[in-house]
Amino acid sequence: MSLGFGGIKTDFNKMENFMQSPSPIKIKNVDSNFERETLHPYRFKGSAITEAWQTAAMLESESGTRAIGLGCQSVLWSDSKVFATHSVNGGNALMFAMSERALQIMKGNSFTDPNELLDRLLPEIFEYGKKITGNPDLRKTFALNALVCVDNAAWIMYARENKIKTFDDMIPAAYKPGLSFRHDKVASMPAFSVGTDIEKIKKAADEGYFILKLKIGSSGTQKEMLEKDIAFLTAVHKAIGHYETPYTVSGKIPYYFDANERYDEKETLFRFLDHAKKIGAYDQISVIEEPFGERNQDSVKDIEITLAADESAHTVEDAAARIEQGYRALAVKAVAKTLSMTMRITQLAHEKKIPCFCADLTVNPILVDWNKAVAARLAPFPLLHIGLQETNGHQYYINWDRMMSYHPKANASWTVTQKGVYITDKSFYEQSGGILEDSKHYVEMFKEVKS
Repeated sequence: MSLGFGGIKTDFNKMENFMQSPSPIKIKNVDSNFERETLHPYRFKGSAITEAWQTAAMLESESGTRAIGLGCQSVLWSDSKVFATHSVNGGNALMFAMSERALQIMKGNSFTDPNELLDRLLPEIFEYGKKITGNPDLRKTFALNALVCVDNAAWIMYARENKIKTFDDMIPAAYKPGLSFRHDKVASMPAFSVGTDIEKIKKAADEGYFILKLKIGSSGTQKEMLEKDIAFLTAVHKAIGHYETPYTVSGKIPYYFDANERYDEKETLFRFLDHAKKIGAYDQISVIEEPFGERNQDSVKDIEITLAADESAHTVEDAAARIEQGYRALAVKAVAKTLSMTMRITQLAHEKKIPCFCADLTVNPILVDWNKAVAARLAPFPLLHIGLQETNGHQYYINWDRMMSYHPKANASWTVTQKGVYITDKSFYEQSGGILEDSKHYVEMFKEVKS
């Protein structure tokens, strides 16, 4: 397998069984829109977000077929420097401008499949993003986040133009091995921001959530951060460390810590882990996600706890580099890095025997099921018997129930967590979680389209 800027070069497309040479799809019209949704403050990376733009990209083919793809913007997660140097609206407007630029590039042009399209769009959108943000060191994740709504629209358009009815049939043959499981349950993992009231965490455990994503990397200097993080770990373990669950090998609740690149060096992380050993919490730490910055190229093979890469694994090439560095798990995000790139990363992980799980971006209910489509097909996460998906929108969106009403399958059993899991039964797979169907709410955003 040869790797390029966006992952797999065009010559990979020529591999046997990659994809049945589909007819080119010419795009006649495009349009874009967005809605602002307010959040309860979600604190991470030493800052906080209080709203998220829900973006929608509309494609219309020459044959008259329409497809609407959704995205959710997270400027702080994708590039904290852009977040810090612009207003909330300014940072979101810059990312939205990149989505719009991609659509304008597509207008009047053709694509054969979304993977080929991403390889064409990503380099140009990435360079465009550097210019408009004034940041020559812009992270690739920022460009990928901007392209999610476009990529989703392209996949829906591809399915409709080629009479593909299900998500399973939509997966290219080359990527099917990495997405070959069919879990009947997916663990639903809530996320708790830095400094969350311990009673909220205990309440989630009481409701049946059995794996919790806990944000560390508190604000302040490294010394202040470590003191706060240690105090948080102590309080969490005291509150729920004794809880039991049938879904883990140990029978105890595992902790999933996400540092969001806040730890400057390994020694600081070792001090955090030493405290975990001291209080008896060490054996319950299943993963620590992204403790160090992207530019930290030091080997992490000497760290016993599994480290997961997330933000730094922008593309399949970056994921390969992180695996070589010693990261032993990958947090994949179809809702943040595009489904196209996610398929490439999950296939690489499958070949390298690296476990994956689906991380959230605090997305809307429809995008939760785009993520779930991947999570339900990944190999079981270590120490668990089922798939794993972070989902936290219900915790932070003020108008979550209204947003849920936009889901074309809002009343389906798989859309809600039941005692800590999503039930991904036969209907979930047959109906592809509803993600290939139109949402009346978003269709109405594009009633009038300019020719």
